[in-house]
Amino acid sequence: MKTLAIYLGLLFVFIACGDTTSEKNQEKTQKIIKPLVAYGFDLNQFNAVSDTVKNGDTFGAILNSHGVSHSTIFNIATKYRDTFDVRRLVVGKPYLVLKSKDTLNRLQYFVYGKNKIQYAVVDLKDSLRVYTKRKPVTYVDKYASGVIENSLYLTMEENNLSPAMTDRLANIYAWTVNFFKIQKGDRFKVVYTEKFIDDTVSAGIHKIKASYFEHKGVPLYAFGYENQKLPSLDFYDEKAQNLRRAFLKAPVKFSRISSKYNLKRRIKYYGYKLRPHKGTDFSARIGSPILATADGTVTKAERKGGNGIYVKIRHNSTYETQYLHMKKYNVRVGDFVRQGDVIGWVGMTGNSGGPHVCYRFWKNGRQVDPFKQDLPASKPLAKQYHQDYFSYIAPLKEQIDAIEY
Repeated sequence: MKTLAIYLGLLFVFIACGDTTSEKNQEKTQKIIKPLVAYGFDLNQFNAVSDTVKNGDTFGAILNSHGVSHSTIFNIATKYRDTFDVRRLVVGKPYLVLKSKDTLNRLQYFVYGKNKIQYAVVDLKDSLRVYTKRKPVTYVDKYASGVIENSLYLTMEENNLSPAMTDRLANIYAWTVNFFKIQKGDRFKVVYTEKFIDDTVSAGIHKIKASYFEHKGVPLYAFGYENQKLPSLDFYDEKAQNLRRAFLKAPVKFSRISSKYNLKRRIKYYGYKLRPHKGTDFSARIGSPILATADGTVTKAERKGGNGIYVKIRHNSTYETQYLHMKKYNVRVGDFVRQGDVIGWVGMTGNSGGPHVCYRFWKNGRQVDPFKQDLPASKPLAKQYHQDYFSYIAPLKEQIDAIEY
């Protein structure tokens, strides 16, 4: 009896241990078969190879290396060019090769990431098919704020905000804030939406809904507003006044004024003789984009004497602007340019002691100081949209006012 009891006890332990091991194995199996998804495909169902386009790679070479015939490659390249132009593979872009999980190991899908959201799929599984798709994108409302201690860019960085936010705010307030004269203590608040791919990967700022910028103690609200009957999104203040002006404050972003318009300038090098400076010099790195400060037609794009390479634009019967010492211009005489278009790049051509653009402003044929002109503003929001506009911005203003620094 004693021997039987020992035997039964050992048998019980063995069975119990066996059950535990089985449960652990089951848990392990469940973890392994959990779907690993990319571009909508369960990668566990394929022999998957993920890579990026390298220098010298071609679509044909990539597919041929995975067993696809030259005739099939030619068919894809010609028949589906409008859907996926295989000649335009970009170095560094990702691609995914999905092969059958059997002894044939045959290529069934080739996926090419065109950008963060769009991708092309070459379906070779049954009959040949090529199509493009988009990853699911969600938009998340966010807000941010900051007090400027040094520069707007550094303040954004310290608050873990994208450099794109700096650029967006600079564009919104380009007509009302002199960004190379931002002062310590200036502050901002912003309400915006951020794009997320597959709910996890940020694709950057979608749009700014509202912002507040306090410059030299002056509060400046901006609300992005669009309507089906309006040509495009624009920004207006709390009184429905358009933030845009006829001219930008400067022809380069995030620069500084190295020499002001000064008709009484005297220079030691020239024996303190009167040498008026009829332009405003904006110091910037060589190659920095130079922007047209207003819509207009290019009347000059050439290299001449002390001006170096320069562009001149006529905006209307009253105003002209000129941009000197370029490295290279990006327009031709007769071109119509829009405000903010890149017309050239900062250089040191002509009489220039360093990289900068000399911005000259003409009114009725006479050079004047642009910062002392009472320049016209763009038209305010039409009254027919006021009721809708004020209803739209009311909760946004409450939200932005409630944000703390």
